[in-house]
Amino acid sequence: MTAAESPRPLSRDALPIAEAETKAAFLLRLRSGGIRDLALLRALEIVPREIFVPQQFADFAGRDLALPLPCGQTMTAPSLLARMIAALDLSPRHRVLEIGTGSGYATAVLSHIVREVVSFERFHTLAEAARMRLAALARDNILAFWGDGLAVPVDIGSFDRIIVHAASRDIPAGLLERLADDGLLLFAREIADEGQSLWRIARGRESSRLEEDYGPCHFQPLLPGVARFL
Repeated sequence: MTAAESPRPLSRDALPIAEAETKAAFLLRLRSGGIRDLALLRALEIVPREIFVPQQFADFAGRDLALPLPCGQTMTAPSLLARMIAALDLSPRHRVLEIGTGSGYATAVLSHIVREVVSFERFHTLAEAARMRLAALARDNILAFWGDGLAVPVDIGSFDRIIVHAASRDIPAGLLERLADDGLLLFAREIADEGQSLWRIARGRESSRLEEDYGPCHFQPLLPGVARFL
C-alpha cells in the first residue's frame, strides 16, 4: 500500500473462515512455543495484519512470514514480533518508544497492550502510509512521526520500554538515556562472526544495567537521520 491508497476495511467479522482459522492456529503455535502473555495474544488476535501488508502480498498476510515493504524495508514475521514484545515484559501503565514504524502493524499491536506508543520512522513513504492505517484503526494512544528515531526530541520525555526494529553493533547510547529507571531496551545486536541476536538491556537505578540475549534474528541496519528521497 502506498501513501495515496485508502486503507482496506477493518472489520474482523469480514474475515474469511479459512483466514480466521489460520490466525487461530498461529496463536495456538505461539502458546505452545512459550508465549503466555494473554494481553499480547489478544492484541495479535485483534489487530488485522492484512491491512498492513502491501497489496501485492495480501495473500501472505495470514502466514508467519517476513514480507517486503517499500523503501527496501521488511515487515517482521509475526512469530519474531511476538518474541520481541514478550521480551519487553509490558504492562498497561507503560509508555513505549518504537524505532522503525514500518507498516505500522507492530505499533498497532503495542497500542492494545500499553498506555502510549510513540513511534518514529525515517522513511517518509512508510511513515505516511502507516499513519493512514493507524488512523483508520482509531487508536487514541499512538503518536507516529516521520523523523530520526536516534534523535528523539527531549521534550517528548522518557520511556518505560524502547523497541528498535533494526540492528546495530553498538548499544544505542542515546536511546539508553531515554529509558526511565527500571526500563528495558530491545534491539538487534550485530555480533562479529555470529550474526544478529535480540538484545535486551535492563536499566537499573544509578545507571546500572543488565544485558540478556534473546536469540537469533535478522534486521536491516540501524541508521541515523531521515531518508532523503523516500
